[in-house]
Parts: sequence; C-alpha cells; structure tokens
Amino acid sequence: MSVLPADVPRIAAELVADARTTLGEGPVWDDREQCVWWVDILGESIHRTDPVTGQDDVIPIGQMVGALGLRQRGGLVAAVGDGFVAVDPASGRIERVADVEADRPGSRMNDGKVDPQGRFWAGTTDIDHRPGLGTLYRLDADLAVRPMLADVTISNGLDWTVDGATMYFIDTPTRQVDRFSFEPSTGSIGDRTRAVSLRPGAGSPDGMTLDAEDHLWVALWDGWAVERYAPNGNLELRVEVPAAQVTSCTFGGSDLDLLFITTAQKEFPAGGKPDQPHAGGLFACRPGVRGRPAHRFAG
Repeated sequence: MSVLPADVPRIAAELVADARTTLGEGPVWDDREQCVWWVDILGESIHRTDPVTGQDDVIPIGQMVGALGLRQRGGLVAAVGDGFVAVDPASGRIERVADVEADRPGSRMNDGKVDPQGRFWAGTTDIDHRPGLGTLYRLDADLAVRPMLADVTISNGLDWTVDGATMYFIDTPTRQVDRFSFEPSTGSIGDRTRAVSLRPGAGSPDGMTLDAEDHLWVALWDGWAVERYAPNGNLELRVEVPAAQVTSCTFGGSDLDLLFITTAQKEFPAGGKPDQPHAGGLFACRPGVRGRPAHRFAG
C-alpha cells in the first residue's frame, strides 16, 4: 500500500452506470449529444452513457477496441485490434480506415486521443505486454498512419496542454508520465522528459486527462483512485474510487465540471469480488475544477 501525504485532500467518486465492463477504458465527453462514449476493450464494444438518466447503450464492434474519438463530421473514429475504423453509432456501420500492425496478431491497439489539430493518436501493446514491442501512432486527417514513438510496452494515456506546445504520455510499466515538446503544425514530438513519478504502492498509471489549468489527472490501475498532479509533479488531490482497476478519466457535463472515471474487472472470479460490486462501471465526481471540450478528428 502507498502512503498518501497527510495534506493531500480526498474526495469520493460515485457510480453513474453499473455497466459491468470487463475492461472499461477511454471515456470521451460528447458536447453535441451530452453523453459519455467509452469502450470495453475485452468486451469488444463501445458504450454510450447518458449521465442524467444513467442509461448505458452498447455497440458491438466484433474485435477489441482500445480507444475512440469524436469525428468532426459526426460519428466516431476508433482504434481497434489491428488498426483504425470509423463507426456510425446510429446504424452500427463500421468502416475500415487504416491497418496497423496487421502482420502482428500478438499486438492490439490501446489508449488514444485526438489532438488539438484533429489528428487521432493511439498506440499498440503486445497482448502479453512483452517489453518494447508497442508503438505510438498518429492517424492524420488524410487517413495516413505515421509511427511517432517506438519501444513502448503499454501505450496508454495522453493529452495536450492548453497552448498546444506540450504533449503528455504514459507507458504504464515506467510508472511515470512523460512530457514531450509538441509542434502543432506538423504534429512532431521531441525533448522527452519526466513529468510525474508515482510513489511506491500507488498503483500503475493508466489513462489520463488534463484540466483547464493544465494539471494532470492520472487513473491508477490497482490504485483505487484518480490523482491530480501539478505540472511540476506535485500530488494535489486524490479521487477515491470503489474499484481497484481504475483505467481512465475525462471531464464532461454541461459545465465540464464532472470528472468521469472508467473501471475494469479484468480476471475477476465469476460473480465478481464482494468488495468491488460495481467494478467495470462508470463513476463520476465534481472535483472543483473544469476540463476542456474534446477535440474532434478532422478525417
């Protein structure tokens, strides 16, 4: 167990949808539809949750889906097992956009996000998480796929600062969040440095989002929480979640003041665990700060 500094405030997240996903991930707030889109990677599906009513609708994808983004033209773009697809939620139609590592059946796409210029970034991981076999890719508006960072083990959370000059990225086994310089016009990255190092026993960094103040919110796998870090790496707030496998988070709601949190119940016994009856669900809290609208894919 990690030791939380005594001066770090704690708040609690509450259940929004008892979706019972196996590996819930990648929430995105849709300001047009006022809903949360998120995925169940191992459940091979996309979820659409209305936070007001709690209604959770499921779209089968037919293969593992690691992340999704909103499209400017409507609908969704998603990172699936072996590439990128476009999804029309109304009809359920799925259209192949680009292949990624189709010659490597032992890999799959994982977390991803749309950058401020409308490019969709998502990375791969080896299914057995063998070190260094993953790559972070960028899907541009012209639907070309470009490898951006190699030697990754579990490509995970990423986001950009308000000014667009910095990209944050998580490779989970490193137990840290890295910072890159970012060139908005070209989408190039460089000058990799460490931004946040997790204390021992805190869990492993998974998905991530930035708020309107450029502070980082990091979901902690096996950590029962999302934690807020200042740009200098200082821990400022802990959101406690009644599930161990906390996977990702995003801001949403009409005022972007709700933090939505996804969870998992991967490799749980049949019937789940008594101390985590709602693991795999979608949770939320009001942390007292606001987020930013999600960027939309330009392709």
